[in-house]
Amino acid sequence: MAKESMKAREVKRQKLVDRYAAKRTALKAAGDYIGLQKLPKNASPIRLHNRCKLTGRPKGYMRKFGLCRVKFREMALDGKIPGITKASW
Repeated sequence: MAKESMKAREVKRQKLVDRYAAKRTALKAAGDYIGLQKLPKNASPIRLHNRCKLTGRPKGYMRKFGLCRVKFREMALDGKIPGITKASW
C-alpha cells in the first residue's frame, strides 16, 4: 500500500494537468516557450505517474485495467473481473 499522501499528490497533479491542458497546447502551437516555462511544473503531463486505483502501487501497473499486477491477479482469480480466466492447457 502506498501512503495516502502519495495517492493524493497524484490526484492533485492530474487536476493541475487538466486545468492547464488547453493553455499548454495554445502556447506550444504559438511557439511561446518562455510562456510554457512560467506554467507550474506539475502542469506537465510528463510528471504524472500511473498508480493502482486500489493500492496506489506505482510498479507493475496494467493500463487496461488500472490495477497493479498483484491486485489484478487476486481479482481475476476471485472472478471479479469479467472476461478474465486463468489460462490452462
